Amino acid sequence: MGGIVDPYFQLPLWLQASCCGHVLWAYNVRHLDLLEAYVAAKLRERGELVPAAPTSLVERLPTWLKAAKNRTEVLRTIRRLRSTLPAGG
Repeated sequence: MGGIVDPYFQLPLWLQASCCGHVLWAYNVRHLDLLEAYVAAKLRERGELVPAAPTSLVERLPTWLKAAKNRTEVLRTIRRLRSTLPAGG
């Protein structure tokens, strides 16, 4: 696929799929949950930003994944990835 690997073990990630001309990937079900909640949100509010604070995971997501025009396809791909998880996932 896109060569997405775990940074520690250097093994390919199991949860990855082609989406909108890119590779959508997640480490685990909790990561899928976070991506799904963020992408599905119609209004994405920011908290008060502290200049010295590190950026959050969702702020660092790629633009294509955050784009409203890709919302339907990204959510469909997340559902497809979720369907590959063992029951109780």
